[in-house]
Amino acid sequence: MRLRVLFFVIVTLAMAAGAPAAQDAPPAKPADVGGVWEMTVQTPQGDMAADATFVQESDKFKFNMPGPMGMEMAGEGRIKGDELEWAVVISGGMGEFTLTFKAKVVGETMTGEAQAGDFGVLPFTAKKKN
Repeated sequence: MRLRVLFFVIVTLAMAAGAPAAQDAPPAKPADVGGVWEMTVQTPQGDMAADATFVQESDKFKFNMPGPMGMEMAGEGRIKGDELEWAVVISGGMGEFTLTFKAKVVGETMTGEAQAGDFGVLPFTAKKKN
């Protein structure tokens, strides 16, 4: 009986030693977000819908979207698997203001939120147009 237990322990340890560690796994391929997305941001003044353009290069991208009163919202971000994060700096009469977006992509849809400083969190959704 002891011999069987010892054999089982040795085989289990040998298999564990040969198995790659979870941290050695290759990083997930970045989601494909390049193109135009119809984005709707929920604001205290109501929903704001606009076409957002993502220009992707591997795990990095540039973001551009028309903002309120015709101002342009542009920024850059990164993709890790199916999660995106980017920042947009808006300049106005009260100085600069940063919106930090975080999103998750599932196929042709995106859901997330924009941290708007003291104004709180603004949820958003997006659907890929092309």
